[in-house]
Amino acid sequence: MELNLRHARAYVCVAQLRSFTRAAELLHISQPALTVQIRKLEETLRCRLLDRNSRSVELTRIGRELLPTLRRTLQETDAILANTHAQSSGRLGTVRVASLPSFAASFLPDAILACSKRSPGLGFVVRDAVAGRVEQLVRNEEVDLGITGDNLADNEVDVLHQVQDRLCLVYPANHRIGQRRSIKLKDIIDLPLVLTDPATSVRAVVDRAFLALGRVPVMACETTYMMTAVAMVRAGLGVTILPALAREIRAERGLVSRPIDDPAFARKVSIIKKRNRTLPPAAEAFLAVCIATMKP
Repeated sequence: MELNLRHARAYVCVAQLRSFTRAAELLHISQPALTVQIRKLEETLRCRLLDRNSRSVELTRIGRELLPTLRRTLQETDAILANTHAQSSGRLGTVRVASLPSFAASFLPDAILACSKRSPGLGFVVRDAVAGRVEQLVRNEEVDLGITGDNLADNEVDVLHQVQDRLCLVYPANHRIGQRRSIKLKDIIDLPLVLTDPATSVRAVVDRAFLALGRVPVMACETTYMMTAVAMVRAGLGVTILPALAREIRAERGLVSRPIDDPAFARKVSIIKKRNRTLPPAAEAFLAVCIATMKP
């Protein structure tokens, strides 16, 4: 036995209006068609729901007891349909994103703001983490999208969009390196460096560039967070290398940021998702905004 929601809606309408004529008008069907729907519902339930004569429509006892349940069922069904339609259009839902901290603090807030203005019903969960963790969160489907850097060699994820982010040398304004017209790898190879830890995508780029010359960085200090690296430079421990997208490089007065004039000092910025998985419409909508916002 299956309950037909169209028949249930017809009964609720008649029961509330106590009139087949007005119910038929409201439902935009003929009275005979409405009568058929009520009869089929009664056949499904195997009981009489309405007592009808030429002057009035009255609910039977079972009809009265059933009315609140059917009304609630229809309200819940309508809510489910409205919610699903809103989600399928990308106007409602939660977007889950994992991102490298440098991206989470640079263009990601602008992308979220732009998306929120278009679709106020969207919510966002941002997980900032190192590259390996970002990929793991995507693989495990704990997030819909990942924003990561460096080269990917993971056959469980798809790259949806990619741009390049240049790395910059950050140094005190009075540092002698500032006298050079351009900064190349040979100019910084013997400088004391404050670098983020080896698990970060920036450090991977730096280590590869030095290794290509058969050298290793002269380490003054190793940090986890870019802001800490900037603080160490401000204190005079050395210079640091950070991505151009990082807001940390503009957070300190007295420090200068200049691109390193070497193709090795660039990293790819990739938006990724789990392979063979369909993105929720909300995540699709956010992806489009992210691509428009992301600039190398």
